[in-house]
Amino acid sequence: MRIPVDPSTSRRFSPPSSSLQPGKMSDVSPVVAAQQQQQQQQQQQQQQQQQQQQQQQQQEAAAAAAAAAAAAAAAAAVPRLRPPHDNRTMVEIIADHPAELVRTDSPNFLCSVLPSHWRCNKTLPVAFKVVALGEVPDGTVVTVMAGNDENYSAELRNASAVMKNQVARFNDLRFVGRSGRGKSFTLTITVFTNPPQVATYHRAIKVTVDGPREPRNPRQAQSSPPWSYDQSYPSYLSQMTSPSIHSTTPLSSTRGTGLPAITDVPRRISARSRYSLR
Repeated sequence: MRIPVDPSTSRRFSPPSSSLQPGKMSDVSPVVAAQQQQQQQQQQQQQQQQQQQQQQQQQEAAAAAAAAAAAAAAAAAVPRLRPPHDNRTMVEIIADHPAELVRTDSPNFLCSVLPSHWRCNKTLPVAFKVVALGEVPDGTVVTVMAGNDENYSAELRNASAVMKNQVARFNDLRFVGRSGRGKSFTLTITVFTNPPQVATYHRAIKVTVDGPREPRNPRQAQSSPPWSYDQSYPSYLSQMTSPSIHSTTPLSSTRGTGLPAITDVPRRISARSRYSLR
């Protein structure tokens, strides 16, 4: 038996759809979008923090490397000065070279002793040297300048040398400029390390046009030898030219020839004049 069914009241079964309808999507999308935005913001913040940390680490590493490089360069460039307890070495060096080396105002350099007085543009008796007590690299340029309150920068020749084995030897150093009457030059020694070092040698040398004069032999005043009338004049001159015969005693008023004294001559002249008047 068939039961009649009213088609208006019947429902048709439809399978569930995998895709949501637009209306329903609009109801769910604000919540999901907010969650996604929060996640994206958190990820961006984490990435920014990581980048900042990496940048800070890189900057710190670069600064540390630069500081280490600068310290190494400074330690390599700046010569090591001797500590105070090594001053004994300076004394020993000066003792090993007596009358050759002299101290400067710098504890790290010695230099050659210069003559107290010298002629301008004349070769020095000994080559001028600058000795470094600290570590100065070979090839370092060393220069010398001279001056005083009258001549601030005197002309010099061959005033530069190169350091080798802690010694800078100047080849034919000459002082062309003059220091002035009664004054001496002060030497300024510049060693071009990094940074440069300066040493001063006060009252080093006096430079004049003529230079030092030869010392005169002190001789006593010599008088003429006695001469008698019976002696020939050429023989008398020969006695005057030979200094060994010159007498050191002054001449006396009377000679050993029997001649009258000098005081008697006016009296005899006056007597002769009276006889002539008669």
